[in-house]
Amino acid sequence: MNLFESLHAQPCSIEGLRESLRQRHIQTHEHCERVVLLADAFGRACGLPHDEQIQLLYSAMFHDIGKIGVPDSILLHPDALAPEQRETMQLHSTMGEAIVRLMQLPKGDRIATYVRHHHEHFDSSGYPDGLEGEAIPRIARMLSILDSYDALRETRPYRGALQHHEAVEIMLSESGTKHDPDLLTIFLQLENMDEFEKKYCDRQG
Repeated sequence: MNLFESLHAQPCSIEGLRESLRQRHIQTHEHCERVVLLADAFGRACGLPHDEQIQLLYSAMFHDIGKIGVPDSILLHPDALAPEQRETMQLHSTMGEAIVRLMQLPKGDRIATYVRHHHEHFDSSGYPDGLEGEAIPRIARMLSILDSYDALRETRPYRGALQHHEAVEIMLSESGTKHDPDLLTIFLQLENMDEFEKKYCDRQG
């Protein structure tokens, strides 16, 4: 059993929480599952030690778990969110942190911290704490890249799904502002990006 497969052989409490997210919002569940796949390749490309690779994969799996607590009026909103609605949506990072801290995960406090900070921006313009640069934990900076890429490839209420080259163009424009430039370079050079591209094409077709 490899490291990725081992995530799916965990205690029922973990599988139950994943199923809870699937029942709550299938699109968010599927997003998290894709981010785990991307995270597996990204972590190996970054040369993460074994324990940090596990932390990255769990963080990817549960980075949006806080959306369980977002009201339907916002989570299921069919259009772009108004500013006050976005503020409520942004609470999912701290709600997710609180949920993960209650789970019996290896290095759970660290994973909870990464979940809290996966929407921080490299230039300090993110949330919830406005951290800047390397003050943002590295795994949280990696999650930001993974989350952004998959979100750009998804259909959203205010736009259609973007093609790979379109997503890359946007992310490159955000290098040094939203994203860590060095980590972004590694992500965009992943050797098996073609494999992920096929998954997106299959899903959209």
